[in-house]
Amino acid sequence: MDAEPRSHAQRRHDTEHRLTHDVDVWVASASADGAPYLVPLSFDWDGEALLAATPTNSPTGRNLATTRVVRLALGRTRDVTMIDGDVEVLELDGLPPERCDRFADRTGFDPRVSATSYRWFRIVPRRIQSWREENELSDRELMRDGRWLI
Repeated sequence: MDAEPRSHAQRRHDTEHRLTHDVDVWVASASADGAPYLVPLSFDWDGEALLAATPTNSPTGRNLATTRVVRLALGRTRDVTMIDGDVEVLELDGLPPERCDRFADRTGFDPRVSATSYRWFRIVPRRIQSWREENELSDRELMRDGRWLI
Protein backbone atom coordinates (compact mmCIF):
# COMPACT_ATOMS: atom_id res chain seq x y z
CA MET A 1 0.00 0.00 0.00
CA ASP A 2 2.08 2.90 -1.29
CA ALA A 3 -0.53 5.25 -2.71
CA GLU A 4 -2.40 7.87 -0.74
CA PRO A 5 -6.16 7.30 -0.47
CA ARG A 6 -8.18 8.83 -3.28
CA SER A 7 -10.64 11.60 -2.55
CA HIS A 8 -14.36 10.86 -2.75
CA ALA A 9 -14.52 12.96 -5.91
CA GLN A 10 -11.74 10.92 -7.53
CA ARG A 11 -13.37 7.64 -6.50
CA ARG A 12 -16.69 8.76 -7.97
CA HIS A 13 -14.93 9.75 -11.19
CA ASP A 14 -13.14 6.37 -11.32
CA THR A 15 -16.42 4.53 -10.62
CA GLU A 16 -18.33 6.39 -13.32
CA HIS A 17 -15.47 5.72 -15.75
CA ARG A 18 -15.62 2.02 -14.93
CA LEU A 19 -19.42 1.95 -15.36
CA THR A 20 -19.10 3.68 -18.71
CA HIS A 21 -16.21 1.63 -20.07
CA ASP A 22 -16.37 -1.85 -18.52
CA VAL A 23 -18.60 -4.37 -20.27
CA ASP A 24 -18.84 -7.20 -17.74
CA VAL A 25 -19.87 -7.28 -14.09
CA TRP A 26 -20.05 -9.99 -11.43
CA VAL A 27 -23.69 -10.52 -10.43
CA ALA A 28 -24.42 -12.00 -7.00
CA SER A 29 -27.98 -13.06 -6.32
CA ALA A 30 -29.75 -15.43 -3.98
CA SER A 31 -32.83 -17.58 -4.19
CA ALA A 32 -35.81 -16.90 -1.94
CA ASP A 33 -34.46 -19.51 0.48
CA GLY A 34 -31.00 -17.89 0.52
CA ALA A 35 -28.97 -20.12 -1.82
CA PRO A 36 -26.27 -17.84 -3.32
CA TYR A 37 -25.39 -17.68 -6.99
CA LEU A 38 -22.60 -15.75 -8.73
CA VAL A 39 -22.21 -15.22 -12.46
CA PRO A 40 -20.56 -12.70 -14.81
CA LEU A 41 -22.91 -10.81 -17.13
CA SER A 42 -22.44 -8.13 -19.75
CA PHE A 43 -24.04 -4.79 -18.99
CA ASP A 44 -24.67 -1.30 -20.29
CA TRP A 45 -24.77 1.81 -18.09
CA ASP A 46 -26.98 4.73 -19.14
CA GLY A 47 -25.99 7.10 -16.33
CA GLU A 48 -28.83 5.97 -14.05
CA ALA A 49 -29.04 2.19 -14.23
CA LEU A 50 -27.22 -0.89 -15.47
CA LEU A 51 -28.98 -3.04 -18.03
CA ALA A 52 -28.23 -6.77 -18.16
CA ALA A 53 -29.88 -9.79 -19.75
CA THR A 54 -29.91 -13.40 -18.70
CA PRO A 55 -32.10 -16.41 -19.49
CA THR A 56 -35.48 -16.25 -17.81
CA ASN A 57 -35.14 -19.72 -16.29
CA SER A 58 -31.50 -19.51 -15.23
CA PRO A 59 -30.72 -19.36 -11.51
CA THR A 60 -29.79 -15.69 -11.85
CA GLY A 61 -32.91 -14.87 -13.87
CA ARG A 62 -35.15 -16.59 -11.34
CA ASN A 63 -33.35 -15.05 -8.36
CA LEU A 64 -33.49 -11.50 -9.70
CA ALA A 65 -37.15 -11.83 -10.68
CA THR A 66 -38.06 -13.19 -7.26
CA THR A 67 -36.03 -11.06 -4.85
CA ARG A 68 -35.62 -7.89 -6.96
CA VAL A 69 -32.26 -7.13 -5.30
CA VAL A 70 -28.68 -7.76 -6.41
CA ARG A 71 -25.06 -7.12 -5.53
CA LEU A 72 -22.64 -6.32 -8.34
CA ALA A 73 -18.83 -6.19 -8.36
CA LEU A 74 -16.64 -4.40 -10.88
CA GLY A 75 -12.87 -4.43 -11.06
CA ARG A 76 -10.08 -6.31 -9.43
CA THR A 77 -9.79 -7.20 -5.76
CA ARG A 78 -7.47 -4.27 -5.12
CA ASP A 79 -9.60 -1.80 -7.06
CA VAL A 80 -13.19 -2.83 -6.53
CA THR A 81 -16.56 -1.19 -6.93
CA MET A 82 -19.47 -2.86 -5.11
CA ILE A 83 -23.03 -1.95 -6.07
CA ASP A 84 -26.17 -2.95 -4.21
CA GLY A 85 -29.16 -2.40 -6.44
CA ASP A 86 -32.86 -2.75 -6.94
CA VAL A 87 -33.93 -4.83 -9.92
CA GLU A 88 -36.67 -4.08 -12.44
CA VAL A 89 -37.60 -7.09 -14.59
CA LEU A 90 -38.55 -6.37 -18.21
CA GLU A 91 -39.57 -8.63 -21.04
CA LEU A 92 -37.45 -8.34 -24.19
CA ASP A 93 -40.05 -6.12 -25.87
CA GLY A 94 -40.29 -3.94 -22.74
CA LEU A 95 -37.60 -1.49 -23.81
CA PRO A 96 -37.37 0.89 -26.78
CA PRO A 97 -35.51 -0.76 -29.69
CA GLU A 98 -32.77 1.87 -29.59
CA ARG A 99 -32.00 0.98 -25.95
CA CYS A 100 -31.76 -2.70 -26.89
CA ASP A 101 -29.57 -1.84 -29.88
CA ARG A 102 -27.24 0.18 -27.64
CA PHE A 103 -26.87 -2.83 -25.31
CA ALA A 104 -26.16 -5.16 -28.24
CA ASP A 105 -23.64 -2.78 -29.83
CA ARG A 106 -21.79 -2.20 -26.58
CA THR A 107 -21.67 -5.80 -25.35
CA GLY A 108 -21.54 -7.72 -28.63
CA PHE A 109 -24.53 -9.77 -27.50
CA ASP A 110 -28.18 -9.40 -28.50
CA PRO A 111 -30.56 -11.50 -26.39
CA ARG A 112 -33.43 -10.63 -28.74
CA VAL A 113 -32.08 -13.04 -31.36
CA SER A 114 -31.41 -15.97 -29.04
CA ALA A 115 -33.50 -19.14 -29.20
CA THR A 116 -33.37 -19.14 -25.39
CA SER A 117 -35.95 -17.04 -23.55
CA TYR A 118 -34.25 -13.98 -22.03
CA ARG A 119 -35.38 -11.04 -19.92
CA TRP A 120 -33.88 -7.63 -19.34
CA PHE A 121 -32.87 -6.71 -15.81
CA ARG A 122 -32.58 -3.00 -15.13
CA ILE A 123 -30.52 -2.45 -11.98
CA VAL A 124 -30.77 0.88 -10.19
CA PRO A 125 -27.90 1.43 -7.74
CA ARG A 126 -28.99 1.98 -4.16
CA ARG A 127 -25.52 1.83 -2.58
CA ILE A 128 -22.07 2.10 -4.19
CA GLN A 129 -18.77 1.47 -2.45
CA SER A 130 -15.29 1.81 -3.95
CA TRP A 131 -11.85 1.09 -2.53
CA ARG A 132 -8.38 0.01 -3.57
CA GLU A 133 -6.50 -0.70 -0.39
CA GLU A 134 -7.13 -0.80 3.35
CA ASN A 135 -6.49 2.95 3.58
CA GLU A 136 -9.70 3.59 1.59
CA LEU A 137 -11.97 1.15 3.45
CA SER A 138 -13.24 3.49 6.15
CA ASP A 139 -14.38 6.04 3.58
CA ARG A 140 -15.57 3.68 0.83
CA GLU A 141 -19.25 4.61 0.53
CA LEU A 142 -19.97 6.82 -2.50
CA MET A 143 -23.75 6.38 -2.80
CA ARG A 144 -26.38 5.76 -0.16
CA ASP A 145 -30.14 5.35 -0.68
CA GLY A 146 -29.66 5.95 -4.41
CA ARG A 147 -27.97 9.35 -3.96
CA TRP A 148 -24.34 10.19 -4.61
CA LEU A 149 -22.66 11.47 -1.44
CA ILE A 150 -20.30 13.63 -3.49
